[in-house]
Amino acid sequence: MIPVGLKSPMDQMGLFSTQTHSHPLAYRMRPKKLSDYQGQRKVIEFIKKFKPGHLPHLILWGPPGSGKTTLAHIFSQDFGLEFYPFNAVMSGVPELRKIIQKIIEQKQSFSKNALLFIDEIHRFNKAQQDALLPHLEKGDFLLVGATTEYPSTSLNKAILSRVRTLKLEALNKEDLLKVIERATKEQKKEVPEWVSLYIAEHSNGDARSTLNSIESLWESGEDLNQISEEEIKKIIGINRQYDKNADRHYDVISAFIKSLRGSDPDAALLWLAVMIDGGEDPLFIARRLVIQASEDIGNANPQALIIANSALQAVKEIGFPEARIILAQATTYIASSPKSNASYLGINKALEFVKEHPTLEVPTHLRNHHPDKKDYKYAHSYPGHYVKQNYLPEKVQERFYLPTEQGFEKKFKEYLESLGQM
Repeated sequence: MIPVGLKSPMDQMGLFSTQTHSHPLAYRMRPKKLSDYQGQRKVIEFIKKFKPGHLPHLILWGPPGSGKTTLAHIFSQDFGLEFYPFNAVMSGVPELRKIIQKIIEQKQSFSKNALLFIDEIHRFNKAQQDALLPHLEKGDFLLVGATTEYPSTSLNKAILSRVRTLKLEALNKEDLLKVIERATKEQKKEVPEWVSLYIAEHSNGDARSTLNSIESLWESGEDLNQISEEEIKKIIGINRQYDKNADRHYDVISAFIKSLRGSDPDAALLWLAVMIDGGEDPLFIARRLVIQASEDIGNANPQALIIANSALQAVKEIGFPEARIILAQATTYIASSPKSNASYLGINKALEFVKEHPTLEVPTHLRNHHPDKKDYKYAHSYPGHYVKQNYLPEKVQERFYLPTEQGFEKKFKEYLESLGQM
């Protein structure tokens, strides 16, 4: 029990206070119980397995607006825990230690367990993460962290070994329509069915964005029964999602790489535009182009590597917005070039061979200082600048480079065949 005059952390947050219209709609509509919560059915089923006092420390990982903060609030209610919010961006180790000390004191005074909710926990530095460890071990509080970034790369192993990671998905259209339906019912306002559907389809699975869009439409003063799609776009804008360290980042760069490899310059330009619009690092894109020029084109068009590397150097000097032109040129050149991964496969095969065999001895006639060095045949002293000679270690018959007939590489193949090397 909390003494009279002392507000609980939940009250201090205003979670259970009268929510006025000065608060955004998304805040006013935050569910306080699981029955009002939409989506994340697998996560909820997992949570329902635990009895009060037995819920493990959790990391909620998911895109913006998927309900991470709301779930943490609901957990604190359903499990009878005092809620202590902490933002990893706004506060450092001293503030973290203060709130932990407060939690421990409250627990000793009122015998009530606490939930420490850390928003954007991926922003914690090593010192902040280390400060949590002894308390997680002792169970001084239940930790619930929220992150939009892949936990295995954004959190250290010591933290990850003490928590359960639950992945939240972007809400589907049906979930978002239920969010809108609840808002219209509670706020006693109307939204035409086609408008609700449009908002749900253009909110990227983000409940917060959905409610913000609905609120903007209500506040616009427009007659929603007469409004057009173009007018809606002007009022709410276009919601695009791109996170440079989350799934979206990896999915888009993957689509970009596969489009380059698949010789589709239009698709490659589209994914390039998505990355540029999302604020992707231009040097990251340029480095990928250099890799693709060698991995997927290789000797089918040796000029591609020169173009890509030139683009990388130019982007370093130029920067956005003009760098988009340079990236576009390199992108279309690579996508439009004949492809060969023979060099890429060759080095992988050679590395695998080396790892599977004992130290490979250099033939004596190829060594830097050896009596047999006199037996080395200098290729330029022979017609056609070639003489048949063994360059492989003894008994090695393996072939590593198998040139294709793609583009310029066809000339390599013909040349090696003429020498009897194929």
